[in-house]
Amino acid sequence: MRTIFDCPQHDGSDGLFPTLDVPREGVDRLIDQALLRSNPPRIPNVCEPTVARHYTALSKLNYGIDDGLYPLGSCTMKYNPKVNEDLARLPGLAGVHPLSDAALAQGTLRFLHELTELLCGIAGLPGVTLQPVAGAHGELTGLFLFKRYFEDRGDLKRRRILLPDSAHGTNPASAAVAGFSVTEITSNDEGMLDLDALDAELDETVAGIMLTVPNTLGIFEKGILEITERVHAVGGLCYFDGANLNSFLGRARAGDMGADVFHFNLHKTLSTPHGGGGPGSGPIAVSEPLVDFLPVPRIEQRDDGFGLDWEQPRSIGSVHSFYGNVLVAVRAYAYILQLGDEGLREVSGDAVLNANYLQERLKETYSLSHDGLCKHEFVLSGRGLAEGISTLDIAKRLIDYGIHPPTIYFPLIVREAMMIEPTETEGKESLDRFIEVMERIAKEARENPELLHQAPQQASIRRLDQTRAARDPILRYQFPEGM
Repeated sequence: MRTIFDCPQHDGSDGLFPTLDVPREGVDRLIDQALLRSNPPRIPNVCEPTVARHYTALSKLNYGIDDGLYPLGSCTMKYNPKVNEDLARLPGLAGVHPLSDAALAQGTLRFLHELTELLCGIAGLPGVTLQPVAGAHGELTGLFLFKRYFEDRGDLKRRRILLPDSAHGTNPASAAVAGFSVTEITSNDEGMLDLDALDAELDETVAGIMLTVPNTLGIFEKGILEITERVHAVGGLCYFDGANLNSFLGRARAGDMGADVFHFNLHKTLSTPHGGGGPGSGPIAVSEPLVDFLPVPRIEQRDDGFGLDWEQPRSIGSVHSFYGNVLVAVRAYAYILQLGDEGLREVSGDAVLNANYLQERLKETYSLSHDGLCKHEFVLSGRGLAEGISTLDIAKRLIDYGIHPPTIYFPLIVREAMMIEPTETEGKESLDRFIEVMERIAKEARENPELLHQAPQQASIRRLDQTRAARDPILRYQFPEGM
């Protein structure tokens, strides 16, 4: 594809910019000389249609949820209702300045307050903050709450966080940034936390455990109540990573299972588009002992309306400017109100049904890491499919069929892993086509392995030299000579 820099340039006779009509000395006086360019910007001198075609062509190279199946395990883009996009662009919401007086932002403060109450109900916990702007940010905030809780009690020996070996990769990083050390707990043959291994690590130095619920194998911990009871029995706290909430939304509550902190990914479970790193929102819900430590400001309802309360002496302080990603919260609020209780239950029912349908249909063709009922996702392995074929080959070949590859090589405890999450929004026709393509690729792997090694062949960009890309990355556009 030609970029804008490859297009024929105007001869420049009309100039890229109009002639300066302000006296030069006036410009020099108003603008700091250090801010002025010494050379003209490298901007192509082309007509408007050429600019529009350049960006339109680039947009067609992207793949998103509106193009087709997007089966990324654990971090999948869920449903993005367009009406929610329209609501987030309402002038009364999109046009509110973050520094507006509370009296001029009553509508925004009211919906944020109501969203907080809705999330408390979904989690089964008494307090929520909307400030964190990503799942990992929610994790970090939750662990700061852990830290402040023990400092407040004078229990400074609790410096360890327990983590299953199937945990999300951000969990140990968040624990380390918050100042804790991490102890890994192994999984058993069923893909769940080994209770004996847990018992061996429980003592008075444990600050808590971080559990992904369900875990990254798509398996719900059958002993979840026993796990949280044992951690609480030694004085520790329990953190639930809620990235996979769509598997039990409206059917079970984290608070009822013993969670002290539970993070939501509004940008995964509750409809906000999430691709390319944002936008995100990772609110956390907390148990009663942690409510006083939640970040400020907090929205409170007063006799004269809604206001921001900064007077919380036990708070950990602010974790983000203003009140988090408010327009992401708009989409989540609208989604919850649209679906209601029954609709939220249907989300989890469809997510589990779709995942189990795919798992049962594909487990005879590919190796299944752990057989049995899965929740929202499951993990296959490309290992043993055919001589010399890797999971990467399978993923690249999927691109040729117009399907975004699943998450690969994670979780780390499964070799050649393919973590597949169809989500709650795909119909049977879409799932059947995915099955057909996966079976066709397996046949190709046995009969023509070189076809997979050379994939993708239909994409605009072919397979990269990964070693070279890691060691000598090209991080910006290389301008043609003369520009």
